[in-house]
Amino acid sequence: MSRKILVMTHTGRPEAKDAARQSCAQLHAAGLVPVLSRPDLESLCADGADLSPVEILEEDVALREIEIVMVLGGDGSILRAAELVRGVDTPLLGVNLGHVGFLAESERSGLSETVEAIVDGRYTVERRMALDVTVWEHRRKVLHTWALNEASVEKGDREKMIEVVTEVDRRPLSTFGCDGVVMATPTGSTAYAFSAGGPVVWPEVEALLMVPLSAHALFSRPLVISPRSMIAVEVLTRTDARGVLWCDGRRTADLPPGSRIEVRRSEKSVNLARMHATPFSERLVRKFELPIAGWRGPMPSEQVEAMTTALPLVQPTTKVVAQDLSQPKLTVGREIPHHVQPGRCTCPEHPEATDGGGGA
Repeated sequence: MSRKILVMTHTGRPEAKDAARQSCAQLHAAGLVPVLSRPDLESLCADGADLSPVEILEEDVALREIEIVMVLGGDGSILRAAELVRGVDTPLLGVNLGHVGFLAESERSGLSETVEAIVDGRYTVERRMALDVTVWEHRRKVLHTWALNEASVEKGDREKMIEVVTEVDRRPLSTFGCDGVVMATPTGSTAYAFSAGGPVVWPEVEALLMVPLSAHALFSRPLVISPRSMIAVEVLTRTDARGVLWCDGRRTADLPPGSRIEVRRSEKSVNLARMHATPFSERLVRKFELPIAGWRGPMPSEQVEAMTTALPLVQPTTKVVAQDLSQPKLTVGREIPHHVQPGRCTCPEHPEATDGGGGA
């Protein structure tokens, strides 16, 4: 049985179309079956350029027969592919033709090597956490969807903030006016949540993020929450400002006052194919072009062992002051006497030594 590879491309870019034709030709030459969707096929044929023999998804080939999806484009194209394969476990392998392309595995310059890796089966599958999103109105479920990057609750009117209350594990946390709240996965921590000032979370960390957007509140810091928790946002009814829900910037729903959005970890993950075991820190440096000049690297193990020694203890110096025997020695617990007038003693041992004055 021939191996079938689905090629998805951003048909709005000429370079993406050229990359799709090149990939299909290389896959066909290697004995694999390139597969295209009907809209992508029509777009590629509209230019009049030569195209290798391909099969059509859901006409010649069922989605469950696809071994891997090769996505040519940016992160938006990969998110579109993730929607397509949501019902199956088919992995996605992205070739970045966009700007940052955090979800992509390789760049346009490495397209041939990427196809060779697919032909040889030289890739591993990385499971990424997704979000399960439920919207309630008047105690009635009106929407159930999912997200790979984030589910963001945003103001529906540009001139009005929305009033929300946030919740963690079915307990209210804080109320404030804001432009919105982003609820993200570690994968989405470098997307919308990152732009809003949220933390960068390594993909292997299992956590949920809640990042307020321009909140009018003192307690409006990004939160990192257990993946076993449920986080929620309610749009309050004390104003008529409505909200809008965006999932991965692709699926949207209106949120009238009184809406409740619940977010949990989804039981179904998204599979991303990886050709290289590149550390996430290296991906950060490459994608964001971070400055690393001056880095010396970790110390050799033998030097680390030699340098790990006990630090000397620093003892405080104590100065001994000689007692002045000319000064009277005070007894603990007795009050220091004030200046005594001549001929008058206030000591309890000599009550009779007074000036004989009576009361006023």
